[in-house]
Amino acid sequence: MADKPADGGMRPEESSAPSERHDREHHGPPDGAHELWSTGEAGDRDPQARWIGDEHDPPPVEDDDQQVRWAGDEHDPPSDEGGDQRVPQDGDEPDRWSGEQRAEGSENAEVAWPGPSLKPRLRRFRRFRLSAWIALVLAAAVVGVSVLWGSGPPTEAELWEQAGLSNNRTKNTNGTNNKIRIGVKGDTPYIAERKRGGGFEGFDIEIARMIAADLGYLPKEIEFLSIETEDRARMQGRNDDLMQGKNAEGKSVRADLVVASFSVTPDRQANPAVGFSKPYFFTEQSVVTMEAGTKLPKKITDLKQLRDSRVCTLGTSTSEGALFDATGGQASGTEITGMNSLKDCVEGLKKGDFDAVTTDAALLAGFVKDSAKKGPAERLVHHDLGLEKTEMWAVNAGSNAALRTLVDLSLYRSYADPRDRRWEEAYDKYILPLDDGSGGYQGSVARAEQPCTLPPPVRRWPWERTLSVLGC
Repeated sequence: MADKPADGGMRPEESSAPSERHDREHHGPPDGAHELWSTGEAGDRDPQARWIGDEHDPPPVEDDDQQVRWAGDEHDPPSDEGGDQRVPQDGDEPDRWSGEQRAEGSENAEVAWPGPSLKPRLRRFRRFRLSAWIALVLAAAVVGVSVLWGSGPPTEAELWEQAGLSNNRTKNTNGTNNKIRIGVKGDTPYIAERKRGGGFEGFDIEIARMIAADLGYLPKEIEFLSIETEDRARMQGRNDDLMQGKNAEGKSVRADLVVASFSVTPDRQANPAVGFSKPYFFTEQSVVTMEAGTKLPKKITDLKQLRDSRVCTLGTSTSEGALFDATGGQASGTEITGMNSLKDCVEGLKKGDFDAVTTDAALLAGFVKDSAKKGPAERLVHHDLGLEKTEMWAVNAGSNAALRTLVDLSLYRSYADPRDRRWEEAYDKYILPLDDGSGGYQGSVARAEQPCTLPPPVRRWPWERTLSVLGC
């Protein structure tokens, strides 16, 4: 390349005014100088040279092949031509940004080749690429969750809407519709019995209150309806408190739920008007006779022993069917009477109208326990049949599938949550006293634990608490 003047100044040719230099750069050399500019004969001029000292141009950096790189030019990447590449030397180590050999002792890639550093640009590119991948992954996750969330089971809030509970809670400001109607039996001691002063008590009543509370109803917002055995599938009951009023006509009203020792059977499940929840109680069929003055054996272990006798049971119940299958009914001389009220059966037994009463052990146990305080002529005796068949009581929600799922959710939480002791407290208060050995009962009234209930199909967020279910 041409040498720099010794005095550090400009070449004579460049001593002209800046405007002349500007004309030469943008319009070419002056007339007659084309040959010198193109051949480089005038002072061995390098056609690509730039002179240090120009206030507008940065200083040149010379390569081995006499080509110039401008120091500090952030726009020109390194040339791909061989003349622009630095020849690696022994001792150089690879540069982690460019993949080329880095000069020994150098701190960065700039020493390996003159020109701008690629590190900031590479860092920005890699950050951009990482951000793009993260955005794509998040977008895919959001789309996947949206698809699964939209196609999954309903949420608890959606079930409330579908069941019609939200409308009942907010429709009327005077509170007339702010109630839930639950059909229960009213004649069964310790299970569901109407008190003399009004209201109901018993194991079924506590289960009904537990479910109603989980549905968002206060105790004062529960309206209990007395329901007959034959009306449990139709869910028709009556409000005994209202029937005592001046204008009471005993008009039946429809219940929202039925919690009335309603056993699950295939025939009932096939009825479109019946919508059973998961079971909340297990018991079995048994027989009760008078302690004295009976013609039946003192110990009855099989329903066949009731042949040629008068037996009362609940009409349209599972016990009635089992009794007919075992005795043959009228064909064997067995007189079977189906009643709507179990209390009527027991009263007929005491009066001598019947020889025995058969139904679920838990329903009869309260009558047996109460009779233990009386004389031998009025005491009842329980007979454990030891049947393998289990009577499974469940809640009837009718055709309201969303309400049935919410009931299952309440039973599941009661079973799976160790902090929820409402079922156990109801059992200890009303069922455990019946199994104390009086009247022949000894561990044969019911199972002492809530039936296992699996979680119903209700959509939950990943962070929502899931309860463990063991032993189902």
